[in-house]
This record gives sequence, C-alpha cells and structure tokens, in this order.
Amino acid sequence: MSGFPSPERGTGRISRTPAPAPRRGLRTPPAAVTVLCAGAFVLLAVLVTGRHGTPFPLDRDALDWSLRHRPDRWAGVARAVTDTGTGVFPYACAVLAGLLAARHGTRRQALGAAAGALAFLLAGQALRYGVMSALARPRPPVADWATHASAFSFPSGHASTSALMAGLLIWAVARRGRTAAVYALCALIACWAVAVGLTRIYLGVHWATDVLGGWLFAGAWIGLGAVLIPAGRLLPPPRRRAGGR
Repeated sequence: MSGFPSPERGTGRISRTPAPAPRRGLRTPPAAVTVLCAGAFVLLAVLVTGRHGTPFPLDRDALDWSLRHRPDRWAGVARAVTDTGTGVFPYACAVLAGLLAARHGTRRQALGAAAGALAFLLAGQALRYGVMSALARPRPPVADWATHASAFSFPSGHASTSALMAGLLIWAVARRGRTAAVYALCALIACWAVAVGLTRIYLGVHWATDVLGGWLFAGAWIGLGAVLIPAGRLLPPPRRRAGGR
C-alpha cells in the first residue's frame, strides 16, 4: 500500500513509497472573478439598454413588494443604513482600510496604503459615473421613493460604493490571519454591504437589477485591483500568530 514501507526484492532493504500529497482547498484566482463579474455586468448592461427604460419583471415585482411592506419605522431604519453607502463615510473607511493593512509597517507605508486605497475607490467611482451617464437608465417613479436620490439608475451608486468599501475593509482585516474572529468580521462587513444595496430597492429609488449591476461592477473592479496592484510588495508582511500555519 502507498505510504507504507515494503521490502525490495533481492536486497533485503526497505523502500518507502511516498504518500500522496494532501489536496489543497480550491481557490478561485482574482483573474477568474474579474472576468466573471465583468462579463455578467456587460451582459446585464446590454439587456438593460435594450429595454429602453422598461423595467424587468423582477424589478417591478421587487418594487411592488417594497411598497406593500414599508411602514414608517422600517423605512427609517432603511434610510439610516442606506446613508452609510454615500457621503464621507465610504472614503473614510477606505483610508482606514489602508491604515489597517499597513499597521505593522512604517509611517510611509501606512500613508501610502491609505492613499492607494482611497485612489482605488475614487477611480472606481469615476468609472461608475461614466457608465451610469452613458446608459442613462431612468429610476423608478418618484412617487414610489421613500428617500432622496439623484442622477441615473444603473448601476446603483450606493450598492457599488458599499461593496467596494467592504472589499477594501475585508482585504485589510484578512491580513490578520485565518481565525474565527477574522472570518466573522469579514462576514459582518459583507452583510452590511449587501444590506446597503437592498435598502435602495426597499426605499424605491433603484430597480433590483440596478443593485445587482452595482455588485457586479464592484466585484469586477476589486478583482481587477487584486490582479494589477502589487500590494504585497508595498505593504509589510502580515503578522503570523505563534504556532499558526
């Protein structure tokens, strides 16, 4: 049997057959994530453009559901959540992510990481604005809105901004290592970004496919950054716990 000593014929010596190496967990490379998200986003944008402003059945059903289940108290909660996806907060979190990622390095590395994370978010925002203006998809009817909104609808700015911010924060937190606390915090950050996107549908200012487009856009941009930006060369190595892998 493989992995156990066996005598060699005519020599009396024992040879060892190496045991098969353990299988590693499957890992999806950033390039594959980028291609999948970008391809899905382009396909969705083409479909949205081809309908000339007419919502998909999914869009209409989601809006109708929100109108039937939107009491004032829950609308207030949704507005509080949705406000974290715009304004100064996302950019402050991007700077915080850079500082956290380089917290064991020099001051120069920390400032460089903070500036790089902020520039990454700003570049993504600029590209999103360009795409949104080019497609010029109308929002749902103003009479159905439960909060303020401006500009065009696709892709959702709040959904893409919060997803980009969550990606930066998860990148910074994940450098602490693979622990239950790290996984829990990353899951919490991801859930928050999802909640921000869903509030845009709930408050009636975006179609469901706008939010989906925002998530796909953010996934493509984050994947592209992971492929092209050599952050590992600019940041100090992540601290490893004693006895950890």
